Amino acid sequence: MSTQVHADLTESQVEQISSDLDEPEWLLETRKAALAALDDLEMPDVIQTPGRKWTNLDALDYESLVDPLDYAQDKDRIDAEGVDVLSWSEALDQHGDLIEDHFGSVVDPQRDYLTALSTALFSAGTVVYVPEGVDAEDVKIRTTMNSQSLFNYTLVVAEESASVTILERQENGDAVEGNQYYSGVVEASVGENAYVQYGTLQNLSEETYNYQVKRGHADTYGTLDWIDGNIGSRLTKSNVETRLLGDSSESQIVGAFFGHDDQHFDIASRVWHEAEHTVADLVTRGVLDDKARSVYEGVQDVGREAWDTSSYQRENTLMLSDESEADASPKLIINNHDTEASHSATVGQVDEEDMFYMTSRGVNPDAAKNMLVEGFFVPVLDEVEVDELREDLDQLIYERLRN
Repeated sequence: MSTQVHADLTESQVEQISSDLDEPEWLLETRKAALAALDDLEMPDVIQTPGRKWTNLDALDYESLVDPLDYAQDKDRIDAEGVDVLSWSEALDQHGDLIEDHFGSVVDPQRDYLTALSTALFSAGTVVYVPEGVDAEDVKIRTTMNSQSLFNYTLVVAEESASVTILERQENGDAVEGNQYYSGVVEASVGENAYVQYGTLQNLSEETYNYQVKRGHADTYGTLDWIDGNIGSRLTKSNVETRLLGDSSESQIVGAFFGHDDQHFDIASRVWHEAEHTVADLVTRGVLDDKARSVYEGVQDVGREAWDTSSYQRENTLMLSDESEADASPKLIINNHDTEASHSATVGQVDEEDMFYMTSRGVNPDAAKNMLVEGFFVPVLDEVEVDELREDLDQLIYERLRN
């Protein structure tokens, strides 16, 4: 491996973070094991298309980006009636057994190099616990990064017949200049007949390198919906994943990104159908301007026991500049003949006929283009149940177009 970020990391630093958060011994040992595993782990898989590797995570200068003991942040949490939305230390104190049962059960702490690094060093933690039968909306988590690097961890546990919508935002404060590194891991456990919609809006500075894994398990009749909005960052590597483990479980993964200047987005959406009568819908739309680049991979994996599966995928990228670059790699892996599935991907520029129609009726070209872009995102925005997330994403798109 060409990158040796861990050369400057020590067990004592990991112990200091764990001590600051007043963690139990089992969690400290999990951190130490992740640190020790770095020597043997590879970087996360990146999306490759024929003849091209789009993203080179090894090229980042992690030694200058990562400062393990500097994790300044502001964390705002807004809970809902019946739901516990707790800091990491509070959650360990109140729900220690629950965390021990679920931590690392959805996202392997040693899944790859960057995930293990986050396991060893995470300092910004939130637990969202939704007890059986609770129906809640508008849980909100806002993370403001005030240090050069920040490792964030979120655990969501929704028990049987519980329901919750969650909005998470990530942004930078004004305290740090220069390149920064943000890492976020989300684990979601959705119980029988439970419903979770988890929406994220990433608007980090364009000097920030951003690595995120969001992964969930859905039990029988459970539903897990993800919304992954990416506007900021210099480089984003985002993985959003659902395993449909219970009969009649469902998942929707909705993605939206808007890149300009020389931003780079590497976006992956994946779903595994592992039980009967499961349903998945993957919808992603992105816009690129200037020299921005994107690559998208969507995977629908239908297992041998996944009878009566319905699985759909659509990805569309709109390029506003001749210098922007985009590619898409949708994949179907089907091991059961009792399946209804489809996938599609398009990459193209603003339709000339649409532009001609609007400009011939007196709309100036810039305004016409902006209107077409805003309309392009409507099918994605219509899928967002959290009003505040939909409105914020729409506003950020509006501001970018006019700037």
